[in-house]
Amino acid sequence: MKIKVCGLRDADNLMQVADLAPDFVGFIFYDQSPRFVGDTLDEEVVKALPKSIRKVGVFVNASPDYVLRMAKKYELQYVQLHGNETPDYCRTIQNRGINVIKAFRVDGSFNFSMLNNYKAVSDLFLFDAKGDQPGGNGITFDWGVLKNYDNEKPFFISGGIGLDNLDQLDQLKGMKLYGVDVNSLVETAPGVKDVAKVKELIARLRPVEEEEEA
Repeated sequence: MKIKVCGLRDADNLMQVADLAPDFVGFIFYDQSPRFVGDTLDEEVVKALPKSIRKVGVFVNASPDYVLRMAKKYELQYVQLHGNETPDYCRTIQNRGINVIKAFRVDGSFNFSMLNNYKAVSDLFLFDAKGDQPGGNGITFDWGVLKNYDNEKPFFISGGIGLDNLDQLDQLKGMKLYGVDVNSLVETAPGVKDVAKVKELIARLRPVEEEEEA
C-alpha cells in the first residue's frame, strides 16, 4: 500500500512529513486551490527530498508547457492531471518521460468505460470524490461503485481519507489498489499537515514486517 501525502507547500512542514517516509508527496499547481503552492515553494527544498519519496505535481487543465516547466523546475517524477485533460494531452506529458496519474472524480453515475481511452497514456489512475473543487474536498464517495471498474490499471483512492475510515479500505481487497492519497483530513490548516496524524496513518497502513525491515 503506497501512501501519498498531497497538498504540501510549507518547507518546514514538508521536511517533517518527509521524515515519516511517505512514498509520494504532492504539490498543487492549481491557483484556485487553497493549497496552491504559488511562488512560495522552495525548489531547492523539494529537490533535496530523499530519492525514495516520489514528487508529484497536481494540475487542473493547465497548458502542457506550464506542466513541463514546473516538472523540470521541481524535478517532479509524476504529474497528476485532475481536470478534463484528453488522452492526447496525457500522451504529450508521458512522451517527455514523466509518469502520468490521471485523476477522475467519481460518483454513482460515473462511466467507467471512458477509462479505456486513458489506459495506454496513464501510469496510474486516481479515483476521487466528486465535489465542489477538483480535489481536497474532504468527502468520500461510495467505494462500492468501483465494482464497475475492470481493475486493469492500478489506482490510488482519494477523497476524505483519514484516521476514521482506514478500516473501510478492506472493501477494496482483491482490486489493484496501489495506494491512498491523503490531504485535507490530515491537516491543521490548508497546506499544513498534522504530522502526528500523518505518522499514525502511515503506521496503520504499513505492515509491521515492513517497518522492521526498514
